Amino acid sequence: MPAFSPQTRLLVVAPHPDDETLAAGLLIQQVLAAGGAVRVLLLTDGDDNPWPQRWLERRWRIRAGDRQRWGLRRRGEAVRALARLGVRVDALEAMGWPDMGLTGLLRERAPEALASLGAAIGAFAPGLLLLPALDDRHPDHGAAHVLCRLALAGRAAMPELLAYPVHAPRAASPGGDGAGGAPQQRRKLAALAEHASQTALSGGRLRRLAMRPERHEPVDAAPAAGDGRLPWRPPVLLHPFLRLLVAEAGGVRDLAWRAAPLRRDAGGYRLELPPADGPRFAKLYLDARSPWIFDHWGWCRL
Repeated sequence: MPAFSPQTRLLVVAPHPDDETLAAGLLIQQVLAAGGAVRVLLLTDGDDNPWPQRWLERRWRIRAGDRQRWGLRRRGEAVRALARLGVRVDALEAMGWPDMGLTGLLRERAPEALASLGAAIGAFAPGLLLLPALDDRHPDHGAAHVLCRLALAGRAAMPELLAYPVHAPRAASPGGDGAGGAPQQRRKLAALAEHASQTALSGGRLRRLAMRPERHEPVDAAPAAGDGRLPWRPPVLLHPFLRLLVAEAGGVRDLAWRAAPLRRDAGGYRLELPPADGPRFAKLYLDARSPWIFDHWGWCRL
């Protein structure tokens, strides 16, 4: 973790309201205490969150207007949570992108999304950028990592990149940084309490997440030296239903697994594409509806 000073400019990328508190509630306080500047980029308003909404509003059917109202509520909760951490309201920028839809945004509107995200990052000019981990199993988190990396591709002045896991097995492992003192931890828990829409049904789980050490892991921004090998060996019976999403600065390809340029050898599958001018990422997913929101295979960097 770099030393903080009045020159520190931290940008926190949060896919949903509450990610900023869970992932960086202590880090934000530490940067502000050193006199640095903090900005939070909220990608979605977390409006596709039906079960807490059904519980709190005593309704079953969620219409478009209900979702919009819920999203405004959650954005307001983020504003109040950040105030608890010492962040001014004008330091929050909300993109208003679709909750549970960042993978679709990347797949269908990548140029527009990358231009908007790149402009938002450039306007603040951070020296330190905190983004979700690539292997986070929430689809919005993994896609947010890819969007940020592609939006930064080719920049002469790159911020230092740190990644945070929330929905990942290693997120709950011991260790980590950003332990903070007791007053900072109390303020972080007070900030989490402002997210009342989320703590209504998941308060215990969220408080456990907030109490663990914050993990901020350096991200290697250099081009990968891999040979296109994929980390997955999906069952043959699933092959007709699988798709491979390949994202790079030059474009995004959504390929049927059987039609993808793959070569199989003793080590598994290798994706055979011309070298990319910048980072390249791939995601394996099942082309079928499921009540399970988390990724099974997720993203990898090639």
